[in-house]
Amino acid sequence: MDSSQGNLEERITLQEMTQHLGLTFHDLHLFRRALIHRSYVNEHPEVLQDNERLEFLGDAVLDFLVGAWLYHHFPEMAEGALTRMRAALVGNQQLAEFSRQIGLGSLILLGRGEIDGGGRERAPLLGSLFEALVGAIYLDQGIPAVEQFIDPLLEAGSRQILAEQKDQDPKSVLQEWVQSQGLGTPQYRTVSSEGPDHEKIFTIEVSVNGQVYGLGQGSSKRIAAKEAARAAIHSTGLV
Repeated sequence: MDSSQGNLEERITLQEMTQHLGLTFHDLHLFRRALIHRSYVNEHPEVLQDNERLEFLGDAVLDFLVGAWLYHHFPEMAEGALTRMRAALVGNQQLAEFSRQIGLGSLILLGRGEIDGGGRERAPLLGSLFEALVGAIYLDQGIPAVEQFIDPLLEAGSRQILAEQKDQDPKSVLQEWVQSQGLGTPQYRTVSSEGPDHEKIFTIEVSVNGQVYGLGQGSSKRIAAKEAARAAIHSTGLV
């Protein structure tokens, strides 16, 4: 197969991927770069760029657009509540959920070790992947295209966040419930930390009076503890 035929086949594949996501890209190279994880570059020296710069840009674009979206969709919401809602919507766990909803994890280019380690399902990786895609859409077509892409996700995501009280600090909610039940104080313990230093995944459990109520994972101990508290809240039937 000559190189032109190979490039054509790759182009068709990329076009099929964008159609799967309901997107149109003028520059398919931007889309492909958004899918390239650092681990893939490490194993393919011919690939010069991963998606981390796009991730940085997408993070900034999301912060602005989600803030603007909330301002217009919740006109009666106070500043503090808007801030908590934005944090919940642009948090890694929620962005990872957006990636799962649109099937983004199946498209990412990973190194073999990352694939074997279940990288396609890891929330930190999926959240970063979503940010990189947003960055690519912004560079390709600007703010209106990003808004068209994320608005339906924000509609559903905000409803779920409010229904499950994800805009509240889960550790505070759990603490209040435990105290109201006279059960003492929640204790958080690091169960494990795995992965390279730049992509460490922490697992933390929360227990009350020696009984484990929840388990959480995250790219930092703070995030993992919040996820553990959130799991505990679900296990107690608070939401």
